[in-house]
Amino acid sequence: MSRFLVVDDNATNLALFRHLLQKLDAADIQCFADPKMALEWCVDNEPDLILLDYRMPDINGLEFLRRLRLIPGRADVSVVMVTADTENDIRYQALQLGAQDFLTKPVDKTELTARVRNLTALRQSQKKLADRAAWLAEEVRLATAEIAAREKEAILRLSRAAEYRDPETGAHLLRMSSYARIIAAQLGLSTAEQNLLHEASPMHDIGKVGIPDHILLKPGKLTPEEFAAMKQHASIGHEILRDSASTLLQCAAVVAMSHHEKFDGSGYPSGLKGTEIPLWGRIVAVADVFDALTSERPYKKAWSIDEARRFLEQGAGSHFDPDCVAGFLAQWSQVLEIHTRYKDHLPHHPE
Repeated sequence: MSRFLVVDDNATNLALFRHLLQKLDAADIQCFADPKMALEWCVDNEPDLILLDYRMPDINGLEFLRRLRLIPGRADVSVVMVTADTENDIRYQALQLGAQDFLTKPVDKTELTARVRNLTALRQSQKKLADRAAWLAEEVRLATAEIAAREKEAILRLSRAAEYRDPETGAHLLRMSSYARIIAAQLGLSTAEQNLLHEASPMHDIGKVGIPDHILLKPGKLTPEEFAAMKQHASIGHEILRDSASTLLQCAAVVAMSHHEKFDGSGYPSGLKGTEIPLWGRIVAVADVFDALTSERPYKKAWSIDEARRFLEQGAGSHFDPDCVAGFLAQWSQVLEIHTRYKDHLPHHPE
């Protein structure tokens, strides 16, 4: 059903226009003698076409048209302005304000019907195109979301693959990534970047798939040669993840390469110092070390929460970015809640 709005301060004209428009099929007609009331109606209702008189007191047709276009969602409503034959200047101004057509007084019935039918058909076509565009946008959104979900699943499975070769647990990944999100939020990263880091950080140790079992699973202290081999997991992880078109994998590659760098330059694999270390890596360094310290492993006992906190505080400025440490400790209640929520279940490793 087409919805028409007629605005004219003359009651006779309103009655005439209503009579003529009622002859059109399935028409809903709203008539206002007061243009202010008509504008108020337009705020909550969208007409398909407005039949608008120019000569009205207080608010003339041009002013009505200007105010109409300021109402959200009413920029494309079709408007036919009724003017006198001699008012060409008014027509030019009306065109600039977005009027689509004109009727000259006295209004010809046949001309009015034809112009209204044509503009109504055009309006309906515009709506169909808009609906089609909205439908396509929604389909794209759904398809994109499905691709993103598959990407996240692939990353999670790769992360779990690394777990099978490392005495860390899935709970460690949940805690560590949650800690990373806390720090990112405290540092003012956008919600999108917080989510990105939360989803990418579980891949930080994926490079351990390339470390021999006798080193990775050794219960005692590593020899200097073994430790040198173990440190290669950062570079291996970067090689696995780099050059991807995926923003998520690009983030994971940066984290894998940089989360063992130290703020004073004594870390590995590149010996980066301070802000030379990517921020994602500096964030994950705090989150990963804290959780490693407070987690029990087959080769070590868990540190207490307070001991691990002191270690971070003492390492701020040397091992860790002090801003990342401060951001982490500023949300201590959240840290404790995450530590309690995700409990370890140590994996079994065959002898």
